[in-house]
Amino acid sequence: MASRLSLRLPARNAYESLWNHPPPSFLAPALTSSHLLFSTTSTLTTTVQKVKKYDHRDSYALRQAKARKDANLSRQAILKEQRAKELGDPIRGVPTPFVESFDTIVPQQVAHDADAISLEALNANPDKPPPSPAHASKEIHLDHGVRPEELERSINFSRWLTEPLAPTNTEREDPDREAKECRKWEARHATAAEAMRRIISLANGSSLHRTKKNVERIVETFGRHKTDLKLKPKAPAVVTRSALAQAPEPTPRAGPDTGSSEVQIGILTAKIRVLADRYEGENRNDKINKRNLRLLLHRRQKLLKYMEKKERGSERWQHMIQTLGLTPACWKGQIAVE
Repeated sequence: MASRLSLRLPARNAYESLWNHPPPSFLAPALTSSHLLFSTTSTLTTTVQKVKKYDHRDSYALRQAKARKDANLSRQAILKEQRAKELGDPIRGVPTPFVESFDTIVPQQVAHDADAISLEALNANPDKPPPSPAHASKEIHLDHGVRPEELERSINFSRWLTEPLAPTNTEREDPDREAKECRKWEARHATAAEAMRRIISLANGSSLHRTKKNVERIVETFGRHKTDLKLKPKAPAVVTRSALAQAPEPTPRAGPDTGSSEVQIGILTAKIRVLADRYEGENRNDKINKRNLRLLLHRRQKLLKYMEKKERGSERWQHMIQTLGLTPACWKGQIAVE
């Protein structure tokens, strides 16, 4: 027993003398940390490995490497922002006169008179009806399916019906009184005509009526029953004599084209604009509106990918992209509605 104790004591003393010495300077932070309450093996090993890894490198070289990394990251951020700008807005794209006219169905080239309706003009002439907007007489599309020539014909017919008859005996009539009555009739007719124009105007109509009229405009603009007469389709990649000899005659269309890809893309663009205007306003928390907007965006994206594969480079594709102001972000990459 004594021999065994004598053998163990030197080993114990050697173990205690090892920890009585102060630790190296590079291990001092690791030994004073809270990790010593548990196991110090992994912490000490990691610290020693880091010291050995960077011990042979100069501090100037480390600073240079860090500067190069920061410059690389900043350049990547700039390039990412430039690519996002080149792709454009995946929801609205680029504003064009045709797309902006979806809101009021009014040609954008017509100038709007800001002083057409003012309080000073109303107070100066209370008997005279307020003038209509500057574009009211320039509207091509009216509400309730009424055409501009039909509206003017109705106004002229109502004027003929309500026009006062000429007096049979001019000697007994007072000219001043007759002129006053004529002026009153002119004012009443002008007020009635202005009321009819405002009722028929799509600028004062509902969103449902404007969308319906926008769909009709899109069919007339992008329908192939119209575009086939002036736009050429995409040329085939390989043309052979057998293909030319066996080419069947195209089936004549029965009515306007409402099912081609460009027409459906235009209709979806009009609906997306309406939902985007509502979502960007006070209805940011409308989850149903957000979901519907996302569904329409992805549906348009699929159609654009198909259209790009079939008609890219053709006059149909260029006409659709330029008229609707669509950007590559509308059909490339992921579309997220935030």
